[in-house]
Amino acid sequence: MIGMIWAVLFDWLDGIVARKMTRRSATDSTFGGQLDILIDIISYGIAPSILLLSYGNFKPLFLIAVFIALSASALRLSYFSTFGLADGKRYIGLALDNNNIILVFIFLFEGFFSVEIFSMVLFISIVGLSILNVSRIETPKLSGNPINVYLLSTYTFAITFVYAWMLLN
Repeated sequence: MIGMIWAVLFDWLDGIVARKMTRRSATDSTFGGQLDILIDIISYGIAPSILLLSYGNFKPLFLIAVFIALSASALRLSYFSTFGLADGKRYIGLALDNNNIILVFIFLFEGFFSVEIFSMVLFISIVGLSILNVSRIETPKLSGNPINVYLLSTYTFAITFVYAWMLLN
């Protein structure tokens, strides 16, 4: 969980750093954009899928959610790479980084449920988020705004502290 939320923070920060680099060529920008897509599919598609599969003890039922999540992640990233932001400031569909922010929060409640129940909570959450990822809803672009980066940094450090405390106790 700690790695999943740090992935979001680093994803938000790498865009800010890249835009501030003055000697970056068009090729550098294209390469960085493609590398960002690869990292996004790993951080926001594969990592949550592995988490769900392992939490569900690799039961075949969970492959359905994994297929949906990976397909939605690939479609979401392809759509964004092709069409970009609506009006330069809104996404069409829920951005993938929001998945990790939400899943990390949901995982705080793991101890209140049996493994079977919580694995179904994860199943439903991941499928629901995947549907939102490819939906036509418009959501604001949160990354790039200094206030949102500050809030995410605070959230990341708080989540890191909470999970570290939970691991040590």
